[in-house]
Amino acid sequence: MNQAVLAVLLLSLIGVSDFSFGQSGVREPLKLEATIPMADVQGRIDHLSIDLKGQRLFVAALGNNSLEIVDLKENKLIHTINGLAEPQGIAYIPSSDRVFVANGKDGSVRAFDAATWKMLKSIPYGDDADNLRLDQSSGHIWVGYGGGALGELDQEGTKLGEIKLDAHPESFQLEKNGSRIFVNLPGSRKIAVVDRETRSVSGSWGTGGPLANYPMALDQQNHRLFVVTRFPARLIVLDTVEGKRVAALSAIGDCDDVFFDVQRHRIYAIGGEGGISVFQQRDSDHYDELSRIKTVSGARTGFFSVELDKLYVAVRKHGSQAAEIRVYRPTP
Repeated sequence: MNQAVLAVLLLSLIGVSDFSFGQSGVREPLKLEATIPMADVQGRIDHLSIDLKGQRLFVAALGNNSLEIVDLKENKLIHTINGLAEPQGIAYIPSSDRVFVANGKDGSVRAFDAATWKMLKSIPYGDDADNLRLDQSSGHIWVGYGGGALGELDQEGTKLGEIKLDAHPESFQLEKNGSRIFVNLPGSRKIAVVDRETRSVSGSWGTGGPLANYPMALDQQNHRLFVVTRFPARLIVLDTVEGKRVAALSAIGDCDDVFFDVQRHRIYAIGGEGGISVFQQRDSDHYDELSRIKTVSGARTGFFSVELDKLYVAVRKHGSQAAEIRVYRPTP
């Protein structure tokens, strides 16, 4: 029995099937289409954002204290903004052609003109400014920061208010057709449900046992929230109407980003263990892991563009492996 067959048999015994290890004849739900070198980038890479009209990808190079700008038409790095302070979250604002960058070390959110790269403003949040989200309905930006808070600001960098939480917020998702924000709070072992109109916490949900809930994605049409935990590594599916857990599956370890592909009803969980877990949503309550695509140890963040139909994975420098962006196209 060869190693590939043995591996598939072993995975089937633990409830995972149809994994892809790159052998011919095995279906792969993600095809590597290109790699974009970032040769001078050192250290950990955090979150990404995209400018669809300008075909630019923004990369928070946390360990390099820089923002890297990638041209997606030419598949090359075109600009670097140095002098940041452990950049983590990024929000690109199409209407004003501005990019906001949250910095973990000094707690600032810095706004840049994305045409000239001039810094327009630095907004202080005190400590550990992390994930950023653009509220499409209001045009405002939300930031998670500090020991436990969400801050709201406008595109001029004016603070509009905050919502206190009982632990540092990691990934959070905003409803497009409602006023709720779902917030991962690994420090207090739950998901907070926040009303952004009243700026108050309306409730909280548990993961059912697994800990370290960092990444999150939302399927608003089917009222499902996807949370990936690290201890143990699990994909947790929650009903956003009642808050109950409807599914839990084994996932790639050390996950820091997860995305929902609404066209194919798939979930892509990117893990620093060195792979991407690809899950199929059969219906709102039933899911299967289709494959586990091999990447590189430490590559745990990325960005999925519904419009471009591509998954971008940030690969940090690891040994002889230089930093790069890997571009995957979902199949079929």
